[in-house]
Amino acid sequence: MPLREGEWNLSYSANGVHPGANFTFGTVGSGYYLLEPYEITYADVDAGDTPMPREDGARFGEDFRGQATITFEVGVDTVDDATTLLGRHGANLDAVSVMGQAWDGKAVRKRMATPAVLRTTQGGRPRRFYGRPRKFAPAASKLTRQGYTPVVATFVCVDSTAYDDTEKTLRVDLSPPPHRGLVGPLKEPLSMTGQGATKTPGEVVIGGQRPTWPVIRIYGPISNPACEVVGSWKAEFTGLALAAGQYVTIDPRPWVRTVLRNGGASVAGALTRKSPRLADMLLPVGRHDFILRGSDATGLSYMTISWRDAYPYL
Repeated sequence: MPLREGEWNLSYSANGVHPGANFTFGTVGSGYYLLEPYEITYADVDAGDTPMPREDGARFGEDFRGQATITFEVGVDTVDDATTLLGRHGANLDAVSVMGQAWDGKAVRKRMATPAVLRTTQGGRPRRFYGRPRKFAPAASKLTRQGYTPVVATFVCVDSTAYDDTEKTLRVDLSPPPHRGLVGPLKEPLSMTGQGATKTPGEVVIGGQRPTWPVIRIYGPISNPACEVVGSWKAEFTGLALAAGQYVTIDPRPWVRTVLRNGGASVAGALTRKSPRLADMLLPVGRHDFILRGSDATGLSYMTISWRDAYPYL
């Protein structure tokens, strides 16, 4: 569900006895409004500089950057929730507890490499961050008894990237498909009309301002499937056969990095040595042509490419 301008939403799924969260804040209407504008801070670069031997200066190496941290100063306001001092006090303690439960994040903290999702709409732009809620610090305030408590909370991202909240998906059929088309002899000139005349099947256009991660899912029936990005890389399986209704998902995102059959067993070992590492499957901004190859006598196999445009800031 789209968020209103200025709203933020923290969400993650339940894990056993630990409940999930779907907590919205940031505006007066939510009862959890921002006292100060949100602050996004970026980690210092881990520089790979090496001093030059016996001379001034240094040789620049390969640099790395840590995660971004988003800090919120939130006013938890229940002043209008009751007519008595005792009622306002109790309502405020309940409201702070609701935020504290969401920010505790034990359901997601107990899962290795699993992030929560922090969504927002700023300037009409729906964006999301992947990470985990961390600091939660309600201030000791005399105003709590009146129905108001200020809270400082932080969210640590897995990287320094904001992603479009809207995921884009494209279907790509097997290439070349079984022959079902025109029967010769044909006479020139031949022409094509409609969508296929202007858009190449398998054409993915990455927007945003940063490279992003494609999530690739190949559906059977197909044997030895391969996903090729023309001119860039080819992820190819050997000895892998997918029956109708089965699929394999290549998910190179840093917080996932898996190759799973039917969402369960790993089949990363079936990728050929010529296939790229998952960490090298980033797609730069611009156009890319995807091709699905493999053995399929039915012509019913296909794959989907899903991605979110990426930005260095909101």
